[in-house]
Amino acid sequence: MSEATGKDQWSLYSASQNLPAVLNDPNRGKQSNFFVKTWGDSFVEKVGIEKSPFLPEITYAHFDTYLKKIGKRFRRHRKLSNTKFEGNHVKTKSKTDFTIDAPIDSVPEIFLRPTLLLNEPKVFNEIFPNIIKSDHVNNSNNSKVVHYQQSGRLLQEQLSHYLDIVEVHIAKQVSQKSGAFFHAMTSHDTIMEKMGSACIEVRTLRTKIQQVDKTLAKDSLKLLSLSKTRSNQTKLLAKLKLMSTVLQTQPTLQLLLSSSDYVAALELISTTQEVLANKLAGVTSLRHLPSQLKEMSRLIDKMLSTEFERYAAADLHRPFDPAAGVLDRERLISLVAGLLRQNHLQFLETYKQEAVTAAQTLIKQLLIEQLADVEDEMEHCLTGSGETAPNLEASHWLQVLSLASDALGKLVQRVKDVHDVIKETAEITAVLSSTTLENSEGEKFLSIEEHNSVEIKLRDLLVSICDYCHERLASLVSTQSDKQNVTAVQIMELSDIVDNFTEVCESVCGRQSAALKAAFKIQAGNYVHKFHSLRKNKLTLLLDAERWKVADVPVEFQVLVDKLASGDTLKSVPSSPVEDNNKKITSQAVLTSLRIGNQNYVTVGTVLMLIKLVSEYCVCAYDIPILSGVIGRNLAELLRTFNSRSCQLVLGAGALKTAGLKTITSTNLALTSRALQLVLWLIPHIRNHFTALSSDAINSLDSVENDITNHIQQLENKILSILNILLGDQLNDWDAKPPVPSKAFRNVSRHLTKLYEAVGPVLPEEQVTDLYEVVHNNFKSRLREQLIKMNIRNNGGPQHGLVTTELTFYLETMRTLKVLSDNLTTTLAMEDIWSR
Repeated sequence: MSEATGKDQWSLYSASQNLPAVLNDPNRGKQSNFFVKTWGDSFVEKVGIEKSPFLPEITYAHFDTYLKKIGKRFRRHRKLSNTKFEGNHVKTKSKTDFTIDAPIDSVPEIFLRPTLLLNEPKVFNEIFPNIIKSDHVNNSNNSKVVHYQQSGRLLQEQLSHYLDIVEVHIAKQVSQKSGAFFHAMTSHDTIMEKMGSACIEVRTLRTKIQQVDKTLAKDSLKLLSLSKTRSNQTKLLAKLKLMSTVLQTQPTLQLLLSSSDYVAALELISTTQEVLANKLAGVTSLRHLPSQLKEMSRLIDKMLSTEFERYAAADLHRPFDPAAGVLDRERLISLVAGLLRQNHLQFLETYKQEAVTAAQTLIKQLLIEQLADVEDEMEHCLTGSGETAPNLEASHWLQVLSLASDALGKLVQRVKDVHDVIKETAEITAVLSSTTLENSEGEKFLSIEEHNSVEIKLRDLLVSICDYCHERLASLVSTQSDKQNVTAVQIMELSDIVDNFTEVCESVCGRQSAALKAAFKIQAGNYVHKFHSLRKNKLTLLLDAERWKVADVPVEFQVLVDKLASGDTLKSVPSSPVEDNNKKITSQAVLTSLRIGNQNYVTVGTVLMLIKLVSEYCVCAYDIPILSGVIGRNLAELLRTFNSRSCQLVLGAGALKTAGLKTITSTNLALTSRALQLVLWLIPHIRNHFTALSSDAINSLDSVENDITNHIQQLENKILSILNILLGDQLNDWDAKPPVPSKAFRNVSRHLTKLYEAVGPVLPEEQVTDLYEVVHNNFKSRLREQLIKMNIRNNGGPQHGLVTTELTFYLETMRTLKVLSDNLTTTLAMEDIWSR
């Protein structure tokens, strides 16, 4: 406020109380109406404060020094605060009046910018709008010059006015903040006094610290330094001892190698190299030792490989002695442990190659012994690799196979013994969790992954050796496949050799090798193929020569059929007759038919030979069970050949040309049907026999059984077709006229009787009855058609009586033949021929 108001302007220092003092007053406690009061003198209740007995009496003299110090500053401050401007408006000497206390907004915005660049034309023209450069003014026009000069003076006055406004506002700001400036000066003096006290305290503290450092710290640090020196000297002594020990490495290595302790030597090298790399790194005197140890390690590797090759050769090529066991077991363990320590698993491949060489040598030696008397063949064997067998006789060939399988089996067992030692050594040196292995002595240096790799290679070693031995024996078997006519007995001997060697190898490596069995299958397959071809050709020749007449049955065929019917496995073909009531039946005794169960089978000679051939197939399958499936399929093919060829010869009338028959009669058809029925009876027994050996032949026999059943039905249809044609021709010629019985019905009776004479002795009664029932039904159907055609009715007339008489004759023939049941041969059973 100005002095014209007669009062001083209120400031912060005019307050009797300030807000921080009121808020921090500990005597007031919590106030409920604090925030609704108005600030001022009455904000705090005035309470009289009694004088404290602990405070001294303060007089004006106590502030005299302070007042003198700041009096001059205070008087100047008051003078500046009470300064007034002369009037509200100040008149300038120019024609235009300017108000000095105008607001700051009256100053143009261009003068308040942070940057004012007059060298820019745009800014310059905006500040001096009425000034024109002198070179654009006409000198002759004095009036314009005067005008421009007046405009310049006016602009100067205006700018001076803007300056005055700014100065007035600055003065106001300074006057308003003067109290704060004064307070800052007072605070500055206080701070300086406190800083002086702080400096004195810092100097005192530093003096005390120096005294403590001198009396307590330096002596203790000296003790620590001595302790550190002693520790370093101890470490140096240990380092020197370690260097001395390292320098003894090479003599120790020589001692270990002389005792074949390769693992200890390698461990010593590894430990020494680790010490040199970690604890003795940088020692100049030992700089050449790592390379020497590395070279020594390479030398030990070479020694291990060479020694193991020598051991493998000595072990695999020594004579077979079951009681000898593993050759020099301790040496083998030492070599294997050293090779495993170096993780050189190539030694297993070396051992495998040596075993292959030993197998080749064994086979070569056996062939030399078998061909010792034949100089040229012996030379071939000596110059060959031993893998190609020369041409041997069957007996010599089987002998070589037997000796070779036995020798190779012993070789495989010897490899298995070495394999067990290697596996045991690997388990002892592996870091496994097994309690047994944990308690074993020796250092563990194989990890679980490395141990698993060793086991895989060991399994591969056994499998590879067994497979190779199988392949070598298979090559001996295969070379004789096309050179010898092997008999069934020799095939059985070969089968035993193959089975025995396969069992030995399977017990060693845990799996079967396919090479030897495949070669045996080829050899046996060739035998089976020849066996089948001979019998198939024989059956074809028998069928072509067969006249399809009833043949006598030698007693040995009855014995053979009884053997098949018993259900026992047929192990051999019976060749001698059986004994009945202690009386020997001679081999010349013959039967009229085969007795099977409660039926008699009248058949042809080819079927009897077929039964013998079937028994030979069964025996062959028993002798060679590995090819029982192939033999069963060949037997099915043989039966299918019999069925198809008999169909061609009988139904197709091929026998007219091959056997010279004049015609195919009902007897021929019935015999063929009965022969096929006998084959059908054989099939279940054949199936049971082969099922016990192999299930491969069952499906093929099923298809043969279906074909034969269809063929039998075709034969029956052919018989019925022939008789229906004959009876139909007679009914077509029949006329219902006397005499009775007519010629047509007498011919019908004759045809029926001949048919019974043809099929009755051959076919069983049930089949004959079924056959005549069909004939009877067909005759009735054909007769009904004829009666309708002739318009004869059941009206009791003369023609009806005539037909009844004819039917009586027909039924009497049927009753005489006894081929139909009684209810079908009554007059009442013929009444259905009159139905329309």
